[in-house]
Amino acid sequence: MQVVYIWLAIALWVLFGTLTAVAARKGMGKGMSEYFIANRTVGGLVSALTYSATTYSAFMMVGLAGFTYKGGVGALGFELTYLAGLALVVFFGPRFWLAGKRYGYITPAELLGDRYQSSGVAFTYTALCLVFLIPYAAVQLMGIGYLVEVLSAGAIPFELGLAIATIIAIGWIWIAGMRSVAWTDALQALIMMVTAVAVVLFVVYRAFGGFGPLFGRLETEYPRWLTVPGPGFFNFKTYLGLTLPWFFFSISNPQVSQRLFIPKSMGALKRMCGGFLIFGLIYTLITVLWGFSARLLCPGLAIADKATPALLALPLVPTALALIVMVGIIAAATSTIDSIILSLSSMVARDVYKNVRPRASESGELWVGRAIIPIVAIVAFFFARARFGLISILSVASSAGLLMAVPTIIGAFWWKRGTALGAITSMVVGSVVTGSLYVLGYYPLGHWPAVWGGITCSVVFVAVSLLTKEPAEKASGFIGYLEETLPEKNAL
Repeated sequence: MQVVYIWLAIALWVLFGTLTAVAARKGMGKGMSEYFIANRTVGGLVSALTYSATTYSAFMMVGLAGFTYKGGVGALGFELTYLAGLALVVFFGPRFWLAGKRYGYITPAELLGDRYQSSGVAFTYTALCLVFLIPYAAVQLMGIGYLVEVLSAGAIPFELGLAIATIIAIGWIWIAGMRSVAWTDALQALIMMVTAVAVVLFVVYRAFGGFGPLFGRLETEYPRWLTVPGPGFFNFKTYLGLTLPWFFFSISNPQVSQRLFIPKSMGALKRMCGGFLIFGLIYTLITVLWGFSARLLCPGLAIADKATPALLALPLVPTALALIVMVGIIAAATSTIDSIILSLSSMVARDVYKNVRPRASESGELWVGRAIIPIVAIVAFFFARARFGLISILSVASSAGLLMAVPTIIGAFWWKRGTALGAITSMVVGSVVTGSLYVLGYYPLGHWPAVWGGITCSVVFVAVSLLTKEPAEKASGFIGYLEETLPEKNAL
């Protein structure tokens, strides 16, 4: 593929995205709530699209396709587990939204800090997110870097692809904060879906003559890829280790849970969740089919994450279609990078700076939040340059670290006995256990670090909470308000 076409496609995408971000800025107010959560005024359709674009990133068309290429149909079960985890939003979504509206929360960390009456809880969760989400942001940059490097046959180096994505992410966030991110996410989600559907149908019918012949060839040439554990990767312990953090992704990852603050009404929140389910199911099936197609048409790849770029680079795929898909994948990755950076910068401003300087003005707080944006982006850039492991594995490792906050989050909404010290120690101890096991490559009894970390943080949270004093008045008021306002029969 000629490099000039790649540059032209990227330029057009940047132009349309920038115009969208600028349009989102019109009528934008001032303050932290406006900049970081669009003042809780986002409609159901845009909420659904930004939720989808934030969740489904370079991990899908690059990472999950690579996962399918490497491990077979088990990748489908792995990703469907995440969709099943959206059931958590049925119970947590209305509570996040109501609590945010009543108490004025801007970040999930602020919610936890207030519920447990401890700035230490908010700070610990923020630190946890900084440690584990920067690698996840780097994953998105890696997906873009691999894509443009392979499609350009090395004419656009991996590092240049990273730099382009980093600059674009900073620029779009800077223009209008959450409004910019939400609007560009909506645009990018549509690009993601249209391009993914178009290319998978084209490849399946052009290369194989339809879905029947595709699976017929798989049964003949790669029969193990249609079974579990397939070629050996998806045994039960691996599957459990990978899917456990993925199941809780919707509440443990702040760039996702913060989206629960932005809908303008409970009806908009319901439409957001319904729209995401439809989007997610279709996009998951398409990505797995893409990975299977790459296994048949591009066998023998040393790096599974290059399955998508290698498939797009085949003469079979017309240049125009390959460019459209390239833009769709870049759009998916950029939307997730934007969301992560926006969430982390808001948490540093609200949950670190504001607690250190409680008398700081809101304008000063907002200035700090905006100043953090390029810093987080640049750190993610350098992390991505290191090219650590499979994109899919690195994504799950990042989510495994954030899994350590799940007992604290569950306790905040349902267990009045939960205490600040229980929350802090469980997050710290759990993340140390998980991170250490990943670094050492040690899987006790064959189980992944996420499993051991999840067990550890849960036990520590309950034990320490029972041994310390809870903020009884706040816990009763917080949980009591939610129970009275939102009986289970009125959940999503």
